[in-house]
Amino acid sequence: KVCDWYVEFSKPILQGGDAAAKAETQDTLKWVLDQCLILLHPIMPFITEELWSITNANRPKMLVHTDWPTYTAAELVDPEADREMNWAFSLIDGIRSARAQMNVPAALMVPLVQTAADDHAVAALAKNEPLIKRLARVDAITTGDAPKGSLTVPTNGATFALPLADIIDVEAEKARIQKNIDKLQKEIGGLNGRVNNPKFAASAPPEVVAEARENLALRQEEETQLNAALARLN
Repeated sequence: KVCDWYVEFSKPILQGGDAAAKAETQDTLKWVLDQCLILLHPIMPFITEELWSITNANRPKMLVHTDWPTYTAAELVDPEADREMNWAFSLIDGIRSARAQMNVPAALMVPLVQTAADDHAVAALAKNEPLIKRLARVDAITTGDAPKGSLTVPTNGATFALPLADIIDVEAEKARIQKNIDKLQKEIGGLNGRVNNPKFAASAPPEVVAEARENLALRQEEETQLNAALARLN
C-alpha cells in the first residue's frame, strides 16, 4: 500500500500550497521509507543498504546495524483514519474496475454521481474528493439519480453511478462481454470434465491435477467478473 496508495495520495499535498501539510507529509514519507528499508533489509540486504546511504548521507550508522522496529500496529493505527482511507481505497478500486471492464481509456476523465450515502461516506468523500478524482480519473462528482447508461459502483455505506452511455457503445460492450463469457463457458466445461473424471485424478501426476483445478477456479472467477460487468450494463 505504500507505493500504490500512500505515495500517490501524498503527491497532491506535496504539490500544493499548504506549507505545514507539505512538511508533515514529507516527514512522514521519510519515516515510512526508512521503515520499509529496515524491514526489507533481511531479504534484500545489498539494495536496501545502498538506498539507506543515498537517501540520507548523514545517517549515524549503516542499515545493518540499525535497531529492528519494536512498535506494533495498535500503536500506529488510528482506527477512524484507517476506516476513512479504506473507504476511499474501495471507491477508487471500484471505479477503476468498472472502467477496465468497459474498456474506458485510462487517461479519459469521467463524471461520477453519488446516488446514496450515509454520514460516514459523505464525510469521507468530502475529505478525500481531490485524491479520489485524481486516482480514479474523475472530473466531477455530483449528487442525484443514476443517469441512463450508468454503471453502479457500490462501496461501504454509499452507492455511485458511472455514466458511460456517451463514452462507450453500450450494446457493443454487451456483445463483447457475452462473447467472452461464451468462450469461457466452453473452457470451463472442458476443465470440469477433466477435474471430475476419476481416471484423470487417478492417472495424472498430482501437480497436473492441481494445475487443472487452479485453472478451473481462475476461469470461474473470470466468468463471475464478466457476468457482473454484463449485469451492470443491463
